Parts: sequence; C-alpha cells; structure tokens
Amino acid sequence: MATTYDSRRLVGIKAERVTDVSSRDFPGHYPDEDHSWNLEKFRENLTVKIRRVSNRSIDFDLVGVDASIANAFRRIIIAEVPTICIENVYVYNNTTVIADEILAHRLGLIPLNIDPKAMEMRVDDESTDRNTIVFELKLECTRKKDAPKDSTNPSELYNNHELLSGHLVWQPAGEQEEVFSKNPPAPTNPNIVLAKLRPGQVVEMTLHAVKGVGKDHAKFNPVATASYRLLPNIVIKKPIPPHLAEKFQKCFSPGVIRIHPRTKAVTVDEENKRKDTVSREVLRHPEFEGFVELSRVRDFFLFNIESESAYPPQRLFTEAIAVMRGKISSIRRAAEALGDQPSDGDVVMADS
Repeated sequence: MATTYDSRRLVGIKAERVTDVSSRDFPGHYPDEDHSWNLEKFRENLTVKIRRVSNRSIDFDLVGVDASIANAFRRIIIAEVPTICIENVYVYNNTTVIADEILAHRLGLIPLNIDPKAMEMRVDDESTDRNTIVFELKLECTRKKDAPKDSTNPSELYNNHELLSGHLVWQPAGEQEEVFSKNPPAPTNPNIVLAKLRPGQVVEMTLHAVKGVGKDHAKFNPVATASYRLLPNIVIKKPIPPHLAEKFQKCFSPGVIRIHPRTKAVTVDEENKRKDTVSREVLRHPEFEGFVELSRVRDFFLFNIESESAYPPQRLFTEAIAVMRGKISSIRRAAEALGDQPSDGDVVMADS
C-alpha cells in the first residue's frame, strides 16, 4: 500500500521549479497553531533506521528532524569528529623522484587504524606518549641477482620497487605498547602506493602522528563522504495507459516502477522508490501530464556515510551526536553565565 504524507512535509518537484522550500524562523511552526515543544511528540516522530552496513559504509534513515539538524550532524562528521594522522615528517634521506614535500603530503593522507579516544590532543607542540604516535620508514630498492634477463616486470627485477603504506613501522613509546597491545597502530590499508623506486634509491624518515579534526586540515576528515538525500515521493494520480507503461517505467530509476505482467497496471515500489534520482524525466513528456506528481519528504533524510578511518561506519553518527551535545553544553553554560550577570554594565562571558 502506498505511503501518504502530510502535504506540509512535502517539497514539490515541478518541471522547471521546486516549490514549498522557503524557510521559516521556526521550522515546523505555522500561524495560529500550537507548536510548543513536546518531548513525547518529538520521540514519537523521530526515527533512525539502519538500512545497510558494511565494513566501510552505512546507509540509514533519519526521520523527524529539521534540515538544519541533519546538516549539522553531516558537517560535524566531516569537520569535528577527531582522527589520528601523520603531522610531522622528519626526512633523513630521500633519493626517490618524489620531492620531500610531496611525499610528506602523501604520508599525511594515509588513514591510520588508531582509536582517537586512546590519544590526547597535542598542545604547544609538546610531544608525549599520550599525544604522539611515532613511525619509522626505511626502504631501499635493490636489483634481484636472479632476475630474468628478458623481463620488464619490476616485481621480477627489483626488491622493494614500491614504497607502500604498509612499510610504516610503529615505534612504541612509554605506555603505548600496553595501550595498543590488542590493535597496534598501522595504516588501515597497507597497500597504498606512495612512490616508485629503482635500484639505489632510498627512503629514511621518522613520522609523528597526532590527533586532529577536519576543520583544521582535510587529512583529519574521518570519512570519504558523508551525505544525505531527501526521500523521493512519487504519486500516480490516474492509471497509466497500458501502451505507455514501459515508457513511463523508463522515466525512473530501475526498480522504482512496477508493471503487472498480465494487466500492465503501473504501480510505485514503495521500498525501491528511495533509489529514484528524481530526474524529472517523466515531466518532459506531454503524454504523462497530470498522471504523476513528484515531491520529496522534507524531514526524511537518507544518509550515506563512508568511513576512511579507525571508526567503524556505525560509530561515526554517534560520535557526531557526542560532539553536538558538547556544543549544546557550552551554549548552556554561556547562557547561564549571562543570566548571572548584573543587569547593567558589560557582560562577561564564562569560559566554555
């Protein structure tokens, strides 16, 4: 059975314009109606449902919140959930064709499997075993003595002809060996190619990895992507003529429209309609005018998150919630401090 939505929840999709998108000072509020905050009503409307989860990505639905809240979570995941990345590169020898600065930049972008909760933020560049992870990188390319003379394959001709992320060797310090005994620090992918080497070329470096956030540098971004779409809503207003059924079906993404094999009756697949890209192709054809209505549900967000860090994908959203709660606590303390100030004179804000 087709799902029906309150018209207030819908963003209209027309042939050349989008309707009902204007923002309000107070989203979800309407004149002459009581929309005072009600926790029980919010709980009733709020839904978070996981649709798919794998080792590196997750799809889930977030329903019942304003776009400003959904976008806040998306931006926090990208910019404010901390990760561990290589920050300082000390080059002792590099005779490869890759310049020191370029190689250092590539090293900084290597995702590491280090849980940020086990580390502290480094302050004033003072390195300790609690805020810095040290790696060493030593590699020399040599020629194989028994290499086939007619071969052109570098793997057959040379030893260590590629500098890989897996060549990073962790150097434990202080209590780190105990803290990371179950999961020693290393790249999440050991097969990232950093440089190509030939006989006689050497790399020798020391690397310092620290905790940081994406708003300071993109290398600390814990995700490859964090995005959302609004749920498509497709309503067939009147029956599609049988001879136009297949043409109508091709106007949408595969699986969205079903055609009964015998009666040629056209229906919308309620489970697969989320796959539609809302291309508006169907609105280009005059023969379908008045047959279908397109829209999106303004508070139904289809999230997709791809993790490229130590975080399992299902943990990233909860980490964003924790950051959001911290921000709200800071605002609350500042507001309480503001209320404690005398009514006259300058206002002094308390430290967060």
